[in-house]
Amino acid sequence: MTLYPNLILDVLKGVRYPGNGKSIVENEMVADDIRIDGNKVSFSIIFEKPTDPFIRSVVRSAEAALQQAIGPELDIKGNIGVQYLKPLPEAPVNPLPGVKNIIGVSSGKGGVGKSTVAANLAIALAAKGYKVGLLDADIFGPSMPKMFGVEDEALYMVNQEGRDWIEPVEKYGVKMLSIGFVVNKESAVLWRGSMASNALRQLITDAWWGDLDYFLIDMPPGTSDIHLTLVQTLPITGVVVVSTPQEVALADARKGIAMFRGDKVNVPILGIVENMAWFTPAPHPDEKYFIFGNGGAKRLAEEMGVSLLAQIPLVADICQDADSGRPTSLKTEAAELTGNNAYLTPEAEAFGQLAESVVKAVDERNASLPPTHKVEVNKG
Repeated sequence: MTLYPNLILDVLKGVRYPGNGKSIVENEMVADDIRIDGNKVSFSIIFEKPTDPFIRSVVRSAEAALQQAIGPELDIKGNIGVQYLKPLPEAPVNPLPGVKNIIGVSSGKGGVGKSTVAANLAIALAAKGYKVGLLDADIFGPSMPKMFGVEDEALYMVNQEGRDWIEPVEKYGVKMLSIGFVVNKESAVLWRGSMASNALRQLITDAWWGDLDYFLIDMPPGTSDIHLTLVQTLPITGVVVVSTPQEVALADARKGIAMFRGDKVNVPILGIVENMAWFTPAPHPDEKYFIFGNGGAKRLAEEMGVSLLAQIPLVADICQDADSGRPTSLKTEAAELTGNNAYLTPEAEAFGQLAESVVKAVDERNASLPPTHKVEVNKG
């Protein structure tokens, strides 16, 4: 079959935008950038904003419609781009008025288990009866949808106070949003820094988070524009820094702590979590093997004058639990609900201790320091 732009547009007339039921062609959502190279077809679909809840479903529908009409030989999967129309408005002075404490979970480098710690901390706090929200702010590597077992969840709008808001997905007692809900999980997110920051800001300001005791933010590793966007959008109560005992990880953790403590940011450090502190074989839970070094993050905490919040062992179950969408902290929740801690695993116990340490650190911070203010942008 000979491919040409009008054929592509004719097929796309059958793809509906769920927001109003009209086709994406009728809505003028198909950009004027259709490219055909043999069996390969590429083009962009235009949405009003990066957090449109129907982005992923519309892209999938367009792919399916084209392959059904033209044939399986069509190379279209992953070739549909996304564009946006509206710039974001200025963030309100307090975009989360119902949130008591905003906690960043950060790491100096990737691969230290920061997202695993953030997910388990959120669930452990919820298990203790707190109202908890979790924002997956890792724009280029969102992992929370998989960890919570909600990768295929669709986002919906909810009307509150006379306007429509994005409704966070709720599971295990945690309200959660991630950019992973609005992008194709099989494609790389190719956004410039400003686009990523705008999308993240909308997940904060256009979502109905409601009243929360703790709002956790799983930050990207390292230091970037995303971190600046967060501190310029939200008054962050404090930051939990995750590191392994390895010296290379500790060196990057020092840089991250220095960024938050800098005069321009000035966000308190609640403490350090030493992840993968030791390896414990499942058949021998009392044995410890210090694969990545012994107590490096503990020494860093002493050096930087901050608390060591918890030491999390390296156990295969932690990774397997996250991959299966049932994080390890659910074992803590089950133990607390039944009152039977006899079979509480060391890793579940460690996350329960982490939750208690974070609550204590936040209370001490709030009693001794004034509220954090969001960083003002210097427009001069």
